[in-house]
Amino acid sequence: MTNRNSNRYLSKKRNFFKKKSFIFFIGLLIGAGAITGVYLTSVYFNTNESCMMCHVHPHAEETWRLSIHMNNKSGTKTNCVSCHLPPQNNTWDFYTAKAKLGLRDVWGYLTKDSADFNWELKSELEHAVKFIPNESCKECHYNLFPEGITQDEITAHLYYDENEKKLDLQCISCHLDVGHYNPNYSHSKMTGIPGLGSANSSTPVDTSLYFKTATEVTSFTDYIEQIPGTPVSFKMVAIPGGTFQMGSSPKEPFHKPDEAPVRNVTLSPFFMAEVECTWDQYWAFYGNTMSEGRTPPETIYANNSRPDLDAVSGPTPPFGFPDQGWGSGDRPAITMTHYAAETFCQWLSLKTGKTYRLPTEAEWEYAARGGTETPYFFPGDPKKFSDEGFWRKFFDADTDVITNYVIYSKNSKNRTQEPSAVEANPFGLKNMLGNVLEYTCDKYDPEAYGKTPENVTDPRVTTGEEWVVRGGNYTSDAADVRSAARDYTKHEAWLKTDPQQPKSIWWYSDIRGIGFRVVCEPDSAIGAK
Repeated sequence: MTNRNSNRYLSKKRNFFKKKSFIFFIGLLIGAGAITGVYLTSVYFNTNESCMMCHVHPHAEETWRLSIHMNNKSGTKTNCVSCHLPPQNNTWDFYTAKAKLGLRDVWGYLTKDSADFNWELKSELEHAVKFIPNESCKECHYNLFPEGITQDEITAHLYYDENEKKLDLQCISCHLDVGHYNPNYSHSKMTGIPGLGSANSSTPVDTSLYFKTATEVTSFTDYIEQIPGTPVSFKMVAIPGGTFQMGSSPKEPFHKPDEAPVRNVTLSPFFMAEVECTWDQYWAFYGNTMSEGRTPPETIYANNSRPDLDAVSGPTPPFGFPDQGWGSGDRPAITMTHYAAETFCQWLSLKTGKTYRLPTEAEWEYAARGGTETPYFFPGDPKKFSDEGFWRKFFDADTDVITNYVIYSKNSKNRTQEPSAVEANPFGLKNMLGNVLEYTCDKYDPEAYGKTPENVTDPRVTTGEEWVVRGGNYTSDAADVRSAARDYTKHEAWLKTDPQQPKSIWWYSDIRGIGFRVVCEPDSAIGAK
């Protein structure tokens, strides 16, 4: 009796689990079918055909088929959702935008007559920007400088890259007809490079604001140079001549052999730019001189001694984003080669009638010291500021003083900064130490100081393979931004990842913290008109 009851109980239990398993299996099938249905429905409602269910008017379909997003050389079409919704890799933004637009479109389809719409008004930029997320444009067009791009397009894209966030620029502002063909649309030039155009394609450039003449200098005092044909100006500081001890003694912390022996150097007076060459200045140069050519560097260097030239050819288009996305304006221009900096100086000389050039290494150190003889032009021990050394594993470096004067590894946020971020040295010059390495017109020789007399006047080294760069940059340790610290270009290494063949003579691909500032010779400036 007991066994019979037990068997009956086990039989009922097996039947129960069979029913449960069957129900669970049916549930899985229904769930999988529902998920598949939702997925297929979602996929369908991402297709162009689903869009045309509501957008039945000819404007939507016919103009789309005529546009370059559909009718192009590549044979690849761009679908409606690719332009009108955020990128699908951002799932939440994509589906929330899709739901909002879907409900709006269905409501419009049920309650409105498309024949009553003002299609001409809806084709205007003010309406289009509401339905074209800029992120969607950038999802496909991630390279703003593709092969075959024209000079005008390069200029416009550079402006966009520099000012997208600041001015809330959108791709559709200049490319209104790419998604829906408009025979009445005129693609105006948009350039933010001084002297070439306006950020607003519908507003002509007011050239009355541009300087007509360079600044007339009547005495050896500071002056504001103005570049004719542009709205750009910058301050030049009068640096009095004098004698100083160039280099560092072995007693100076972090002294290196190429900083010795210390020499007594006498320098003639010169003018020096208050700050490193800014993007505003450099883009003015680019806009006035940009070229497709590759003028041999030896020609430019030879031309610097020729006063009879009336023009120069400037940089070819940069590969990628030369400002690294950090911003332009007053930030120092970066990534240009020494050759490009020399060409800028020649262009500036021709525009102003004065003689602008890169500083000699001696002029640079004299200006950086600002009349001081200490490791920096401000008080402080390099050992206390530096991260080098055994004790820095346990104690942080002192940053209280140095961060007021220098943009370096401890305060740079791993990028260049504007001149207003630091205080000037005793001569009134900003960012002489840190921010970006600065080119000089001297060739690098590690034994240069020992090859000249103990007392020397206006020295310059003209033989060697690489160029001297000074001042350290935003990635430098405090040890490498001492006034006497020397460095030099690494031309081949700085071009290593440049994909162009031959490699660019204008732009470096592998150095970010490199720039320059200019000096002006007084004899060419005072009395010049």
